[in-house]
Amino acid sequence: MSSHVLTRWEPENPSFWQSEGEKIAYRNLWLSIPALMLAFSVWMLWSVVAVNLDKAGFNFSKNQLFWLTALPALSGATLRIFYSFLVPIFGGRKWTAISTASLLIPALGMGFALRDPTTSYPTMLVLALLCGLGGGNFSSSMSNISFFFPKAKKGLATGLNAGIGNLGVSVVQFLTPVVISTAAFAAFSGEGHTYVKGGVEKVMWLQNAGFIWVPFIAVSAIAAWFGMNDIADAKASFADQAVIFKRKHNWLMCWLYIGTFGSFIGFSAGLALLTKSQFPEVNPTQYAFLGPLVGALLRPLGGWLSDKVGGARVTFWTFLLMVAAVVGVMHFLPANGAAGDFQGFLAMFIVLFALTGIGNGSTFRMIPVIFLTERQRAAGKTEAAQKQALLDAGKEAAAVLGFSGAIGAYGGFFIPKSFGTAIELTGSPHAALWCFIAFYVSCLLITWWFYSRKGAEMPC
Repeated sequence: MSSHVLTRWEPENPSFWQSEGEKIAYRNLWLSIPALMLAFSVWMLWSVVAVNLDKAGFNFSKNQLFWLTALPALSGATLRIFYSFLVPIFGGRKWTAISTASLLIPALGMGFALRDPTTSYPTMLVLALLCGLGGGNFSSSMSNISFFFPKAKKGLATGLNAGIGNLGVSVVQFLTPVVISTAAFAAFSGEGHTYVKGGVEKVMWLQNAGFIWVPFIAVSAIAAWFGMNDIADAKASFADQAVIFKRKHNWLMCWLYIGTFGSFIGFSAGLALLTKSQFPEVNPTQYAFLGPLVGALLRPLGGWLSDKVGGARVTFWTFLLMVAAVVGVMHFLPANGAAGDFQGFLAMFIVLFALTGIGNGSTFRMIPVIFLTERQRAAGKTEAAQKQALLDAGKEAAAVLGFSGAIGAYGGFFIPKSFGTAIELTGSPHAALWCFIAFYVSCLLITWWFYSRKGAEMPC
């Protein structure tokens, strides 16, 4: 058997954890994080590229641009459904390396396509769908990392993996405006695009938005292949994992994760274009990275806080405050002839991002606790039965972490598309925001009834 395969893995055994388990687990985590960060960067490339297409000579309508920002989330969410189940089939090390290397396809494709302003819109749509490869990686990455850590540390570990990984959204939105303004890669990437701003002629290399990620993706894929591990006990067929579709709490947690992560990735994808449509005098690329940065940084806090006081309690208050934050966003938008207040609008969105980050951490802390409790309740009292319950719970929780991540990611499609549709039909995003409030209220009620109230079915 390969030296990369761990034939003994007992993270809940204190002596094993202290003697060798902790070191191995954290090595896999530190290699997983940059790979996931790159995946998020590729996934969200269009959120910042779309607002610069007109300067590069591409002529697309507002609705076409919203489609380009929404489609990566649609394909990424769909891929996540399949990726959710692949780690126990292929092994975490192998799949992390393969899925990371696959990011070279959209990165190179966008680099070449963005050099030529005559590239057709259907080609751009295909590239937007291919960027979903980055979105798919999240489910397999979270599933993999959950196997390595004991119950007491899962919240922090998954929070670090997802939280720092989520920073890829902020990194791409901060770095892209920088790299497209420099000729440093011109020898490889080709001629720049000339445009006029304020009567001054400027040059932009939009293709750098794709090419810049290529060397980092290659290095990360190689590091994962040679530095990570597969866990023999984590092997499971699709049929073994498909039992989660019969679990009520799988579907309830999917709903809640749409509210937290779906909001995070949806607002990340759509905020720059929303800003451009509502506040035309503002350059959205100067501010778009702030919200995802705050949300990503606070995700580990959500996991850590949930380890201390309970994931359900944190999740409940998160949704309550998200309702208030959306009301705040609407208050500062242009309406009834008023110009609106961009500073207030941005501040409310940063609060929303912060809450989604905390909620992402708390919901992912809830899942392992729910499924471990459920399996232990159903198992017999013997030591063998409880040990089997622990193994079954680990596999189910990993599958649910991946699958809920998949379903939650559809928010990344619906939110920017809702903005585009609401603006097209009514001239304002208010209708979309009211729908978000109604959804958050439903999440609040589910969290309270099933998980956080006194006497709840599954307190966590």
